[in-house]
Amino acid sequence: MKFTLSWLKDHLETTASLNEITDKLTAIGLELESVEDKAESLKAFTVAKILETSRHPEADKLQVCKVASDIGELQIVCGAANARAGLYVALAKEGTLIPVSGMTIKKTKIRGVESNGMLCSLEELGLAENSEGIIELPEAEIGAKVADVLGLNDPVIDVAITPDRADCLGVRGIARDLAAAGLGNLKAIGNRPQAIKEKSLLPNAHSLMPVSVAIATENCQQFIGCHISGVKNAQSPDWMKKRLEAIGQKSISALVDITNYFTFDLGRPLHVYDAKKLSGNITVREAKQGEKLAALNGKEYELPAGITIIADEQKPLAIGGIIGGSETGCTEATTEVFLEVALFEPTSVAGAGRALQIDSDARYRFERGIDVAFVEEAAKRAAAMILELCGGTAGELVVAGQTPDWQRKITFNPERVKSLGGVDVPAEKSVKILTSLGFTNNKQPTTNNYLVTPPSWRADIEGEADLVEEVLRIYGYENIPSAPLPKPAKITPAILSVNQKRVHLAKRLLASRGILELKTWSFIPSAQAATFGGHNPALSLLNPISADLDTMRPSLLPNLLDAAKRNAARGFKDLSLFEVGLQFHDITPDGQKIVAAAIHTGTTTDNNYDSGLFTQKKRNVDAMDAKADVTALLQALGVNKLETSTANIPVYYHPNRSGAFVLGKTVLAYFGEIHPKIAGEFDIEGRTAAFEVFLENIPTARSKGTAKPQLKISDYQAVERDFAFIVDENISVAQIEKEINKADKNLITNVEIFDVYSGKGVDSDKKSVAVKVTLQSHERTLTDSDITAMSNAIIAAASKGFGGILR
Repeated sequence: MKFTLSWLKDHLETTASLNEITDKLTAIGLELESVEDKAESLKAFTVAKILETSRHPEADKLQVCKVASDIGELQIVCGAANARAGLYVALAKEGTLIPVSGMTIKKTKIRGVESNGMLCSLEELGLAENSEGIIELPEAEIGAKVADVLGLNDPVIDVAITPDRADCLGVRGIARDLAAAGLGNLKAIGNRPQAIKEKSLLPNAHSLMPVSVAIATENCQQFIGCHISGVKNAQSPDWMKKRLEAIGQKSISALVDITNYFTFDLGRPLHVYDAKKLSGNITVREAKQGEKLAALNGKEYELPAGITIIADEQKPLAIGGIIGGSETGCTEATTEVFLEVALFEPTSVAGAGRALQIDSDARYRFERGIDVAFVEEAAKRAAAMILELCGGTAGELVVAGQTPDWQRKITFNPERVKSLGGVDVPAEKSVKILTSLGFTNNKQPTTNNYLVTPPSWRADIEGEADLVEEVLRIYGYENIPSAPLPKPAKITPAILSVNQKRVHLAKRLLASRGILELKTWSFIPSAQAATFGGHNPALSLLNPISADLDTMRPSLLPNLLDAAKRNAARGFKDLSLFEVGLQFHDITPDGQKIVAAAIHTGTTTDNNYDSGLFTQKKRNVDAMDAKADVTALLQALGVNKLETSTANIPVYYHPNRSGAFVLGKTVLAYFGEIHPKIAGEFDIEGRTAAFEVFLENIPTARSKGTAKPQLKISDYQAVERDFAFIVDENISVAQIEKEINKADKNLITNVEIFDVYSGKGVDSDKKSVAVKVTLQSHERTLTDSDITAMSNAIIAAASKGFGGILR
């Protein structure tokens, strides 16, 4: 809701500054959006006068102007075709910032001729999108502010109005709130500086041949019209035109501008028809199937049956509460008008607006609810303003329907302000605030209660709590005392279970590794279920949402692969997707498990730092990408010692490029590449890396003391020895590390596998595994004999533990 400061002061008698007004608006719930102060942004621009002009010696399209300014005579080079002697212009002196370009004016030479300022156009001052030539100002005092001469010294205030405050969609409603908050006095509605003459709200009323009006729908409670003849539809007076244009409303003609002015001034939408274009009497009725309306916005609408329209005996004239028709619109040739002031039911207006996708200022107000008791007075005031600005003779008011029964009484106990709002406001103060907002308050005998009647413009007030809110916002929320929250008697136990915490941690970690989260259906086609874990008939759905989504999923991977398929079809082949959710194996309580699953398709990028230079290299994804993700996730979940296995890997993984992390016989995770045949069934080209982490299989950490273990750092040098063992092909790396560590848990500080070889020189059922073992004592420096003895112990442990033979 936009309005100017002077417009507000038409309704509010106040000495408050602009800042005081805007601060108070936000404080009482009318949140300030912005203040546009053209006078402030244009304060450096002053009025000057061109004394004489001459052609630039080096450029035919430039003129050298001698300009009279408040700092003396200046020479300015100007390229505007309309620059001429005697013209009053807008001058930007040296040091002035041009709002549109951001350029600061400096003394300069243009084609060798000195120029000491700039003569400005409307476009350069941000006052027009396009302009030809410099501004031609009316005769004014040299040195006067350009903003004052152009009438731009009226700040435009924009506030956000919540849907319940329809009363503040007019300037008067905002002024009423500010007056109640102590920022001045609300003026009588007829005593404004630019108000119409108030000798009579409807002067010169005659018994003209009126247009009769009938209401044939429940969606219009009241309709008042007035026929006015002999009008002259000229331009609006400057004060009205400037106000409307300041808030973004284009000035059209006096008749149309009056209706727009009432909409923003009093929150009361109106409409005027060219009476000579009407055919017979008017009826407010429901639209019939097939009826059409060419609207004032230049569009033609086929009207849905049942919406509320205004029609004459031949055609629709307007959509009730939303927009009028162009056929009966007022033009410069209009000499007779029929004024419409109606009251439409809010939900019907909202429904019609949504159906036709029409947004208008009238709809915005009607669907929120306007003042139901201000129909007849608004009609009189609007007719009087038309007579004042356009002349003519007014007929008597034509009335259909009646004012709805809007009065309701609410019991209010002032003590409830403290119990509901937390601040002790004296009863007299509470009653005074409500009275200033237009509420009537009747004290009930023998009690502390008041019987409060909300005003006709406050349809949002329904109960005692609403009255408390009104008192609090005007009294000031800043007056509510702060109070600390009470301390709990004991520490509240954790709300989330271990598995719930793991789900959140898994999602955060996988997202931090650049994998996108999906949320997919918990059911898949039975054919996919058979491939991924076997199809259990007990998990078939009796009433699936789709014929192919007929089984609870035994794995999260099919839905992820299906998502990758759809993205690849649209050109996105490099994907990393994950989901954390349930997968199902039977119908028992233990038959569902929480799993974190992910896939990588296409290519990925490796970062390298060779010789201090950063390079990036693209490669296809592989099993190691999935393994890296699983390792990071398991370590984040508290699994520090990871043991791998290649036994019993699901068949949907590649048989030679997959593995599992286990803890004894418990599988913590599967990882690897999806079997090429299965990836092909999803139309995925190249390798697809995937993993599944079974969050519920991870053991809960044992309860330990809060103290960290003592840090033990040896003062003695570490020794590294490399070994190569010939072992059976099926021996896992984890088993080798485990058995070597058993040789001496005190001296062996690290075991690292750095090479696995099979091929020439090694039997086909064997492989060579190279191991780096780090030895370090906390008591002494190891001697050659210590190292030899330890090496023999490692060789013996390898032989006994996994049949390893030193190569």
